[in-house]
Amino acid sequence: MNSGRTDTNSCIIIGAGMSGLIAARELQAAGWEVTVLDKGRSVGGRMATRRVGEGTFDHGAQFFTSRSDRFGQLVRGWLDAGVAEEWSRGFPDASGEPREDGHPRYRGTEGMTSIPKHLARGLDVRTGERVVQARIRSGQWEAVCESGLRLKSATLLITAPVPQSLDILDAGEVELSEGTRKQLEDISYDPCLALLALVDREGLVPEPGGIQIKDEPLDWISDNSRKGISRTPALTIHAGPQWSRAHYDADEKEIADALLAFAGERLGADLAPRVRETSLARWRYSWVTQPHPEPCLLAREEPRLLFAGDAFGQPKVEGASLSGLASADTLLGRTRS
Repeated sequence: MNSGRTDTNSCIIIGAGMSGLIAARELQAAGWEVTVLDKGRSVGGRMATRRVGEGTFDHGAQFFTSRSDRFGQLVRGWLDAGVAEEWSRGFPDASGEPREDGHPRYRGTEGMTSIPKHLARGLDVRTGERVVQARIRSGQWEAVCESGLRLKSATLLITAPVPQSLDILDAGEVELSEGTRKQLEDISYDPCLALLALVDREGLVPEPGGIQIKDEPLDWISDNSRKGISRTPALTIHAGPQWSRAHYDADEKEIADALLAFAGERLGADLAPRVRETSLARWRYSWVTQPHPEPCLLAREEPRLLFAGDAFGQPKVEGASLSGLASADTLLGRTRS
């Protein structure tokens, strides 16, 4: 897809998260030529797992649920493939009270990244490729990467966060209708600051290894060892959206000290003396606060341009996955199930 004639059944997908990878698999299975580009070092987007010292941390999405039949089919496939497993059926709330409801929460077997890595097998996925502009040349899409890589295709599917997606199109001077741009600009997000702390004590977080706080200044605390993915105690601490926004650009040590203090109060332990190492992840587009009502958006007919991701339809892992399926349905002319 980098030169010469471009097949009408060709697609560049920007973003190797759940939406992009699932769409790519569907299109490739239908005989399309597909290339997926992602600026990150690995696939998965917020389905992210990181090593810090001897610890393994899920630092983006912590788990996922399944509410729809179509997503349930995907989940059963991941369970059968051994890349996902049930973690729990609820978590203690902010007061420490168990809140089991009988509904499974799933995780990746070796971290949340296990699932996107599985989806990426057999696909042409190029990580470490930051797309700086997408433009139309002779009726085709051309994606231009920071590395100098240039690819052409008949169709462009963008699954990156919408503000980043619009920047890519604006850099290529791509015109969108006023109504389409407004729909995209109406989508909004909240950030999340995620602190990863390697600690020297087990049992700080009660079974099953996560506390769902959903408040300010903390949203979540988990121990990835008790979760089953880390060999050593490894805490993931998510700040709430308001606190994250107010402190997003603060010094890393200042953020770490504050979040350790907040988490220590919640867990009834002084964490500072127990911390061996920390790392901070800044998720600028973490929670979708105002999604687009449909699971994908066809923004241009010629050449075809689609938007998908967790900001389209439903949020979270299930919504992102269903959005990927919906975008493939649109391109393949399938009736959505």
